[in-house]
Amino acid sequence: MECNYFGICGGCNLVNMSYDEQLDFKIEREKDRFKDIYLDDIDVIKSDDGGFRNRAEFRIFHKMGKIYYAMNSIDKKLLPIQKCSIVDKNISNIMDRFLKQIELNDALTKKFFAVEFLSGLNGDMLITMIYHKKLDTIWIEEAKKLQDILKVKIIGRSRKQKVVLSEDYIEQKLNIDDKEYRFYYKEGGFTQPNQKVNIQMIQWVGKNIIKNRDLCELYCGGGNFTISLSRYFNKVLATEISKTSIKSAKINCELNNIDNIKFIRLSSEEFVEAKQKIREFRRLKQENIELDDYDFSTIFVDPPRAGLDETTRKLCQEFDQIIYISCNPQTLYRDLKELIKTHNIKNFALFDQFAFSYHIECGVILKKII
Repeated sequence: MECNYFGICGGCNLVNMSYDEQLDFKIEREKDRFKDIYLDDIDVIKSDDGGFRNRAEFRIFHKMGKIYYAMNSIDKKLLPIQKCSIVDKNISNIMDRFLKQIELNDALTKKFFAVEFLSGLNGDMLITMIYHKKLDTIWIEEAKKLQDILKVKIIGRSRKQKVVLSEDYIEQKLNIDDKEYRFYYKEGGFTQPNQKVNIQMIQWVGKNIIKNRDLCELYCGGGNFTISLSRYFNKVLATEISKTSIKSAKINCELNNIDNIKFIRLSSEEFVEAKQKIREFRRLKQENIELDDYDFSTIFVDPPRAGLDETTRKLCQEFDQIIYISCNPQTLYRDLKELIKTHNIKNFALFDQFAFSYHIECGVILKKII
């Protein structure tokens, strides 16, 4: 990947290497990190070399009546940029057109602070424009014209205000193991930033797990893994704390005509309390969920960077099979040190979601020691 801002922009920090060199660096680093608990083969899922991000955010820089995209530089200063080499072609193709359409329109540029792009592999596009001012009827009229010209969906945001001009979501289609799945990605909800790697992550899990009985999933988000994995289990119970994500997950279930998943808004700690009958939760009764009706064989966890808390780690150790997707190898290592007391690591993978950065995601499948 070529970029005029390598070594200046803080968005990428492994910049003096080719794609394969930066990936090899991360692979060797993680092999060294986990060498005392895992020495077998590690599967590696590569990213495209450039044009891989389907979600991007930029500051807006104003100077002498013109506006520019901006990122933080490596020394934490504002860096105006003309293009970004890591965004996907749909975002890249619209970035210049977007600014040219609005730069002479005072209603759209005044106190315009930041912009977010969310792109689907099928070309569906959502642009969120963020302001330090109240959005009035004039802004709405001009933004609607812009939306029609660009053939995208536009949302305006300012303090305590959200203006949706048409829709506040995109529809995504993912082909997973030769089966097409539809997803509803809502503005403000979490989505995987590198969808091509995301598809391979889901396929890697499906390829390597033991498929039987029922699945329990914690931190399910909008059902990114849940939807396609549901075909391998009799029943699925998936939990998530975010109301936005739970709403999206239920819509995604309907979009794909799946009837063996129940989504419930519970934190991992609350789920442990419910399963151990420490507390009763009205939400479970409202969704007609009785935990004793499930015959769980597998637990799937995809926690935030902090990893698993102690009670959730202990819960995982009750299951025959653990699927652990991690966005932080440090906390994954800490958690695995406990989980391998009861389970063997069966498969390990690295997913290069964020090429040219130090970040890499991991996937681990563990089987209970008999």
